Amino acid sequence: QVQLQESGGGLVQAGGSLRLSCAASGRTFANYALGWFRQAPGKEREFVAAINWYSGYTAYADSVKDRFTISRDIAMNTVYLQMNSLKPEDSADYYCAADNRGGTTWFRRSYSSINYWGKGTLVTASS
Repeated sequence: QVQLQESGGGLVQAGGSLRLSCAASGRTFANYALGWFRQAPGKEREFVAAINWYSGYTAYADSVKDRFTISRDIAMNTVYLQMNSLKPEDSADYYCAADNRGGTTWFRRSYSSINYWGKGTLVTASS
């Protein structure tokens, strides 16, 4: 059973940075895509970024491109989301997700189908 544990959320001033971590366990993730979604109060969950575990290929939402960077540490079975130049509109619960049924293109479109989720970590960027 895949388990995903997020950490690293918190309160930061607009313009600041945070790094989220997602520790993954329970599988060999060579054929998985892992990534991040976020959900603000009253809004739908939206795609943020994804990475193909084997190739390292990445994908980003337009709203975070050039500010956020997703990466993975294969030895540590951990995915990271480095968030720079945070804006108040980035405030949300951030969820780590994983699935092995498609690459990053499928992943970003399929949040309602993704099999494995973490419990989320709250990010608040104050103005």
